Amino acid sequence: MKSFSGQTALWILLLAAISLAVMGCQAGARTDAASRGRELFATCAECHGTAGEGNSTIGAPNIAGMSAWYVETELHKFRAGIRGAEFDDTEGMRMRPMSLTLANDDDVKAVAAYVASLPPEPHAPILGGDPQLGKRRYALCAGCHGANGAGNESVHAPRLGGVDDWYLATELKKFHNGVRGADPRDTEGSAMAPMTRALNNDKLMRDLAAYASTLKGS
Repeated sequence: MKSFSGQTALWILLLAAISLAVMGCQAGARTDAASRGRELFATCAECHGTAGEGNSTIGAPNIAGMSAWYVETELHKFRAGIRGAEFDDTEGMRMRPMSLTLANDDDVKAVAAYVASLPPEPHAPILGGDPQLGKRRYALCAGCHGANGAGNESVHAPRLGGVDDWYLATELKKFHNGVRGADPRDTEGSAMAPMTRALNNDKLMRDLAAYASTLKGS
């Protein structure tokens, strides 16, 4: 009886040790991924800023706090040439080679998770659009992006709330002009491009961007 008890106790200790080891490995993997993401972001920071705050003078958007799934999706598009291959997309063509510095899918995932972990830093609108006029136009966007601009992963609609107005207006124009979303492999972009057809001048785009940038996005 004593031998059985001792053997049982030994197995319990072994199982406990294995469980602790597994937990330690998982924690270590999470720590390593976080460290890797921070390390990889150093390249992104040259344009997007160390806090992901963006730089409007060079067309680098504010990416702090963007959903990891969206960052991953767009990085994969840049890497595959689905986005950033059009000559009229200056910012996209600059971004594509930067995305190729990521060695593999794990790197993409790590840097996307790091970007998502950064505290959002919303900026005041700079284009002079009229948010009240933009609000009327936003009713069409709300179906996918949400009334508060939080986005919806299930329909691959990114967060718009708190995104800089200049960037939103720039991308709306690219979709409208066929510079973005024209590649048949870009499922989300192909769905977005027709939604911009009613925005047939820059003022409408500025107004819509002004309103979207005021939304909380959460």
